[in-house]
Amino acid sequence: MDKRYQVFISSTYADLKEERRRVIETVLDADCIPAGMELFPAADEEQFDYIKRVIDDCDYYLLIIGGRYGSVTAEGVSFTEQEYNYALSRNLKVIALLHENPDDISWGKSEQNPNLREKLQQFRDNVAAGRLVKYWRTAADLPGLVSTSLSKTIRMFPAVGWVRANRAANEIGRAHV
Repeated sequence: MDKRYQVFISSTYADLKEERRRVIETVLDADCIPAGMELFPAADEEQFDYIKRVIDDCDYYLLIIGGRYGSVTAEGVSFTEQEYNYALSRNLKVIALLHENPDDISWGKSEQNPNLREKLQQFRDNVAAGRLVKYWRTAADLPGLVSTSLSKTIRMFPAVGWVRANRAANEIGRAHV
């Protein structure tokens, strides 16, 4: 059966637009379905409730960490970290791509608040603890890392995925013949 996997792409947004664009293109090239904030509608619903529903429909979670911690919730946790924690609670396989050296990121794309810089470092340390992560330096590094990591993760940890309804119906029909 021709199966496609849905991949939730999580990161801060304003500082990683180019990186996200390249990752989304790579996910599409891998015949997977990208899901991320670019695709969210303007809905009359609590933002994180909607994000959780989207993550629930995904097969894999791809995290990109650059130089910003991001917008924080009322609890003081960034939306990106909240998404990551939720994906872990759902037992999604995580592909984590961390910037190799956040100190090299331009000031305009870096966390300037010292408290948020500390939270970013703690988040990075947490993500890297007990899991293989890949490191990137430029947006151009990401397509290769995503392609290799995604194909390996799909091969090692096949997920439910999505099948076109007409193909699923044909497969079910053949199974009952």
